[in-house]
Amino acid sequence: MARAFLFVLDSFGVGGAPDASAYGDEGADTLGHIAEFCSAGAGDRAGLREGPLCLPNMSELGLMHIARSASGRFPAGMQVPEKVYGIYGAATEISRGKDTPSGHWEIAGTPVSFDWGYFPIEGDAFPQEFIDALCREAGVSGILGNCHASGTEIIARLGEEHVRTGKPICYTSSDSVFQVAAHEVHFGLDRLLAFCRLARGLLDPYNIGRVIARPFIGQSAASFQRTGNRRDFSVLPPEPTLLDRLIEHGRHVHAVGKIGDIFAHQGISRVIKANGNEALMDASLSAIDEAEDGDLVFTNFVDFDMIYGHRRDVPGYAAALEAFDARLPEVHKKLKPGDLVVLTADHGCDPTWRGTDHTRERVPVIAYGPGIRSRSIGVRRSYADIGESIARHLGIPTGPHGRSFL
Repeated sequence: MARAFLFVLDSFGVGGAPDASAYGDEGADTLGHIAEFCSAGAGDRAGLREGPLCLPNMSELGLMHIARSASGRFPAGMQVPEKVYGIYGAATEISRGKDTPSGHWEIAGTPVSFDWGYFPIEGDAFPQEFIDALCREAGVSGILGNCHASGTEIIARLGEEHVRTGKPICYTSSDSVFQVAAHEVHFGLDRLLAFCRLARGLLDPYNIGRVIARPFIGQSAASFQRTGNRRDFSVLPPEPTLLDRLIEHGRHVHAVGKIGDIFAHQGISRVIKANGNEALMDASLSAIDEAEDGDLVFTNFVDFDMIYGHRRDVPGYAAALEAFDARLPEVHKKLKPGDLVVLTADHGCDPTWRGTDHTRERVPVIAYGPGIRSRSIGVRRSYADIGESIARHLGIPTGPHGRSFL
């Protein structure tokens, strides 16, 4: 039995990116700063968590040593185990950008060597000819927003006007993305998705990576909240990924969470949707039970990024990490001889950093399974080493961009 389970802790960076200064992120360190704030008591929240950051399972799999190799120091206040049981290292991103598709595609063996298109920070974010064409084809009288913004903030600010006028809320970030927020009831979920599909086609000439539908519910600014019906409309990866190669060799790829959307549903056998980290773990555990010899279960745990990183919520991020760590023994119990588990991330989103955007960081690489010898793999030159290690483990030819550490 040779199966692989790839879990991406969305935005769980470990600092140390050699090109961080080029992105305005020199010194960003998601794990290190969360640990530092928790050690100083700034990561406490009544009824949620308190004290130093405590991740015993990931630490025993090498997380503390990963942090030191990536950023030069052990995270403050955290226990360093006497013995490590996993393969452990860090990986440096070589793709251009610090966005979700670039990180995931590189993990799957396909780095992004081109420059994404981005929208300007000052003034109107979107070209007028694009907005005119989108509104005309979608049959709406106009849009709201047209700026860089935090999703929760702009919904609170413009949600009531959106419900009153029927104009969708359109905004962007430092990523290559066009985001649309609309009320599930007053505007309609199907209508929102259709609007985003139109935008996806119109944005291709601008080389924009993703269009994201951000549905919400509620009656007023005080009660608006986003729902689990988010949908990402991504462009296709620039060349075949690990997922495509697995399908070509008769394997199955079980995509849990937003993985299917990130890869534009190419190289996917089965899409499993779930809302929230706990439900995503439940779905992943079920997929492990159902996976056959040669299969890959690929999960994105989105809460770390979407709910805690972008909102700069240190206690929430810390509590989410501790909750994830506490469930790892459930994964261990389901493993069979020949299985491989890989834990990693796609970028950083340091909740202590300025602004609300992703941060350019190295990411952890933890790999373990029955019979796998513990060892350090150092700092890898590309996330693509992860995908090629999985390819080797599952017995398919490796690709050109990475080097297996197995």
